[in-house]
Amino acid sequence: MAGKGDGLKARLPRGLADRGPADIRATEAMLATIRSVYERYGFEPVETPLIEYSDALGKFLPDQDRPNEGVFSFRDDDEDWLSLRYDLTAPLARHVAENYERLPKPYRSYRAGWVFRNEKPGPGRFRQFMQFDADTVGASSPAADAEMCMMAADALEALGIERGQYVIKVSNRKIFEGVLEAIQLTDIRRRLGVLRAIDKYDRLGLDGVRQLLGKGRKDESGDFTKGAELDSNQMEVVLGALTPAESSRPADDDAKRGYSLRAETGVFNVTGGDVLFWRKGFPSNKTVDDAFDDLKSIEAVVRAAGYGTDRIRTDPYVVRGLEYYTGAVFEAELLFPVPNEQGQPVVFGSVGGGGRYDGLVGRFGGQDVPATGFSIGVSRLQAALKALGKSGTGETRGPVVVLVMDRAPEALARAQRFVAELRRADLRDASGAIVGAELYLGDAGMKAQLKYADKRNSPCVVIQGGDEVARGVVQIKDLAAGKALAASLASHDAYREGRPGQFEVPEGALVEKVRELILRGGA
Repeated sequence: MAGKGDGLKARLPRGLADRGPADIRATEAMLATIRSVYERYGFEPVETPLIEYSDALGKFLPDQDRPNEGVFSFRDDDEDWLSLRYDLTAPLARHVAENYERLPKPYRSYRAGWVFRNEKPGPGRFRQFMQFDADTVGASSPAADAEMCMMAADALEALGIERGQYVIKVSNRKIFEGVLEAIQLTDIRRRLGVLRAIDKYDRLGLDGVRQLLGKGRKDESGDFTKGAELDSNQMEVVLGALTPAESSRPADDDAKRGYSLRAETGVFNVTGGDVLFWRKGFPSNKTVDDAFDDLKSIEAVVRAAGYGTDRIRTDPYVVRGLEYYTGAVFEAELLFPVPNEQGQPVVFGSVGGGGRYDGLVGRFGGQDVPATGFSIGVSRLQAALKALGKSGTGETRGPVVVLVMDRAPEALARAQRFVAELRRADLRDASGAIVGAELYLGDAGMKAQLKYADKRNSPCVVIQGGDEVARGVVQIKDLAAGKALAASLASHDAYREGRPGQFEVPEGALVEKVRELILRGGA
């Protein structure tokens, strides 16, 4: 909106985005599809607030590389620290702990909602975004972890993502916990630094991981990430665990650009000799052995349920960034190529993940409660569907608009009666979507009203002037048909005389004729 003087500047903070009707409707349709999958698995909805006590979120900040940052916090009148939630898992743990006695165990729930990250915004990195989670609390069996993977695969396919375009990767956090035991690393910050470095292997490669295991790494923007500061012997053990991955990694730079380690088929089976393949390079101790045994159990469940390696595979290099994961971890990765900022083809990448967090609920009561869950990044998944042409983010159908030709009270009342009749008729298009009806409430004339309806993508407008009132009829202007017919007319005079797409009906036939027009697509 143009203005003069030194008035308040309208501006949006970095890392946030406004959303229009097409985006919102596409999101709602996607959430409904995911919800239907979750409910087929027997999960029920629950909702927690956007704000929690900061200590309920605990020390599990999403980005501890930036001290004292990660969450948006403030103090209330009682001097208690409150924070905007940074994920949906920590609030669920609080909810379960607070209501533990009355909840069924295992407790199976799902929830969708906005989360907030006080991080440096950038391309694809937002301070506010939506997640859709499902969790099972109170089940220690690897079958519960396997179910999360199967449900994630089913949700992606229900959205139209075909087999071969995605993979659910499964690992166990304890694999690298065993590596950390082998190098006798006890400092929590440095241990997390090692895990985060491994988690970035697929993106940064061996050299990038080596830097993060050492003093640190400066990225392309100049930001420096402090490293885990391992000595040479410790670094040798950790890098040795990457031997199986390096043996499968393309050598030339062109191949690496579009390459995803997880996209290689035939390597990620967890049956038979493939477990031995992944064991190469890892130190031998009970923690590592137990983690691989856990993966075998998950694999047995998913294979028995009919999920092959084209859908769910083992990848020991998935460690997940958040500290609260204690065992199995999962990641949903999309394998089709999209152009990056330089126009080069790259694999789309992760759209969700999760894992086992057996210690999070116990923070509130002293007794550990087993739990596992999966979180879908709604905005990122919607971007993926858009790239595949399956997001449904085309033009949204607007309402039928009843134009105002006379602003006398009795004329407005008559026009409002038409609107009420159209609303009571529950108009829907061929897809079943609701088509609303509204009375034009602005002050403009007929030409501007038609432009308004066109901008709203209305299927039609209803017109009744003095002559139509006297004869008990209304004019219906089919806007889509009008555009098509107008393009074929030779002159403006022919357009005015022909009134393309416009027809007259008795007042009593208004609803019937509008319904017919909408069902045939407004043409």
